Amino acid sequence: MLTSEEDARLTRVGPGTPMGALMRRYWLPALLSEELAEPDGAPVRVRLLGEDLIAFRDTTGAVGLVSAFCPHRRAPLFFGRNEDCGLRCVYHGWKFDRTGTCVDMPSEPPDSLFKTKVALIAYPTWEGGGCVWAYLGDSASKPAPPNYELVRVPESHRFTTKTFEDCNYLQALEGGLDSSHATIMHNSNIGDRSFLRDYERTVPGINVTVTNYGYNYSGVRLRVDQQWVRLYHYVMPVTQIRGHIVTSEYKSNPLIKGHFWVPIDDTHTCTYNWMYSAERTIPLTREFAELSETSSGRGPKWSVPNDPYRLVKNQSNDYLIDRGLQKTQTFTGIHGVNTQDLAIQESMGPIVDRSKEHLGTTDRAIIVMRQLLLEAIAAVEAGGIPRGVDPETYRNVRALDHLIPKELDWHEALREQRLAQF
Repeated sequence: MLTSEEDARLTRVGPGTPMGALMRRYWLPALLSEELAEPDGAPVRVRLLGEDLIAFRDTTGAVGLVSAFCPHRRAPLFFGRNEDCGLRCVYHGWKFDRTGTCVDMPSEPPDSLFKTKVALIAYPTWEGGGCVWAYLGDSASKPAPPNYELVRVPESHRFTTKTFEDCNYLQALEGGLDSSHATIMHNSNIGDRSFLRDYERTVPGINVTVTNYGYNYSGVRLRVDQQWVRLYHYVMPVTQIRGHIVTSEYKSNPLIKGHFWVPIDDTHTCTYNWMYSAERTIPLTREFAELSETSSGRGPKWSVPNDPYRLVKNQSNDYLIDRGLQKTQTFTGIHGVNTQDLAIQESMGPIVDRSKEHLGTTDRAIIVMRQLLLEAIAAVEAGGIPRGVDPETYRNVRALDHLIPKELDWHEALREQRLAQF
């Protein structure tokens, strides 16, 4: 278990906090590219690492990410007019470009130099993988942009969405990295109880290998004549990459899926969910991607009207739990894998007290993740460079989710499948 002090170091992300300083050493998704659909379109509110910001796509198509309030009288720039390569405050007309430079100040005399002395806080942005990424740290430490295989595949091969989660990022991240819960919480056929009798056989052995980007971890479940091999990657600070076996046109070449669990602030998280086809000749159809999202409990069918990134099933209605279904078919009685995760993670409370935990052998991935984050915090405090900042460290990784003959050494049998091909 963690001490209360360690828990606080890991979970508080605002400016001036240890974890906030660490997070600001990485590029993080700030919003989806689709949210800024066109140049000179409507600005979008963004809250990231406890800071209130505004994103806008200027006339050239480039994205600005600036302070949410005008430095004049603190008017909200969400209501600003996006025009001619700048965002104009509607209160007194001060206009700022995407670098935060004040380019017009109509409330001052024409010969005034005041506008040269006033600027908005502005952060660098970069687009890739369907996301607008932001770097909120010191410019002297800014790394190269992210280089996941996701950002290199053609747009025709990928699909990215997001959901909001009302809890600290760490419990969401831990839920994603926890491989052992899948055969219990997400099991959908427990009516005959045979699953429980067979539980010991389904518990994976978790092996964690620390790398220069974070770690990879494998879980191998034994079948009668096969082994089910799942190799995931944790890329610091908030990324999971996983494979996914499907029974469709992608069966011979599994999809790669993953998440970015991005802290909005201490008690809210934005979860970016993505997938891509791992084969150059097989695009990822939007119909298939949306069907996959629906089966997970995401997508338009499960979203609040006029807000596609918030789920209808939420804490206020107990995620529409079906106790009858829970008695006969599933452990949770909640429809949708994503919604099941959301229900548990949010209902733990805004920030879990990890000093009260009792971790077991299958929690190895979570334990090592916490150790690496604490190590990285200490590295930043000492003026060092944390793992995973250099995008080349994770450039070639790819996850696995394969069934292979029981007698094979999966490390050798799946060597090629572990490497990115784009």
